[in-house]
Amino acid sequence: MESDSIECVSSIDEIVEDHEIPHHNIHHHPHPRHAPHHQFSSSKPHHNGTNNVNSISNIVGPTAIAPAASVHELLECPVCTNSMYPPIHQCHNGHTLCSTCKIRVHNRCPTCRQELGDIRCLALEKVAESLELPCKYYKLGCPEIFPYYSKLKHEGICIYRPYNCPYAGSECSVVGDIPFLVAHLRDDHKVDMHTGCTFNHRYVKSNPREVENATWMLTVFHCFGQYFCLHFEAFQLGMAPVYMAFIRFMGDETEARNYSYSLEVGANGRKLIWEGTPRSIRDSHRKVRDSHDGLIIQRNMALFFSGGDRKELKLRVTGRIWKEQQNPDANMCIPN
Repeated sequence: MESDSIECVSSIDEIVEDHEIPHHNIHHHPHPRHAPHHQFSSSKPHHNGTNNVNSISNIVGPTAIAPAASVHELLECPVCTNSMYPPIHQCHNGHTLCSTCKIRVHNRCPTCRQELGDIRCLALEKVAESLELPCKYYKLGCPEIFPYYSKLKHEGICIYRPYNCPYAGSECSVVGDIPFLVAHLRDDHKVDMHTGCTFNHRYVKSNPREVENATWMLTVFHCFGQYFCLHFEAFQLGMAPVYMAFIRFMGDETEARNYSYSLEVGANGRKLIWEGTPRSIRDSHRKVRDSHDGLIIQRNMALFFSGGDRKELKLRVTGRIWKEQQNPDANMCIPN
């Protein structure tokens, strides 16, 4: 918003704070440093009778393949440095690279510049079949070990994989675990941080007829030992401008299902109430918004709730978060 701003008045545990939401200048942050390579070994040792030990001890020189880091290095693409999966390509001189990078380098070997052709390195693909490797997110707590060709699929859904920054309105590239992202939101994005599971926000906009996709707000709540993101924004839904509020859970999808929340907006004897389950921040802000999974208020209704001459938006959104439990007090909200 160029000249207008949304003012948020928060009431949490009966404490009211007045402040004006500033414009945010977002800076791209580098990804956290990558964890070092593991020491890997083959999961299928070969037994060739009683002379097995002697034959292994006689393997010397540059043709020997150590069953640890050097095997992993052989399976590392020299272009993207990721692990290679079939088809693994090689040039006439034996240099290898992954199929994605083969297209990227225009079918020329990045090592010797020879034309690659369509030669598969079947021997290296066979070596990969014998390996079992830990998940690359082991530093973040994943204890799993997988056959080489199952590892990639697991890592795409691993519950220990880093989270993307949940900040909306900008393509922030920061990733990390939840404590890191909470500090990042507070320090870098200057997001409002509150403790408690009830809230009372008032959103004010002097010219509600000017609706931009970038008109949004984010507040982070800490309750039940977890963090939740409250989003409020204005955007165009077809030809009609609307306002939308929803909550995302800072954690995985399975944990998010343990919680519920409600949002309520109203005035003049009318009210709208939304109840739902918070979406995980694994789902992007845009994905949740475009699925309409939240409280949506049409502009005419928002102006009706604002009262007065309907020339200024004054919406009061109240809500609470609770934890689902199997007892009569399931809906009790116990602030931290």
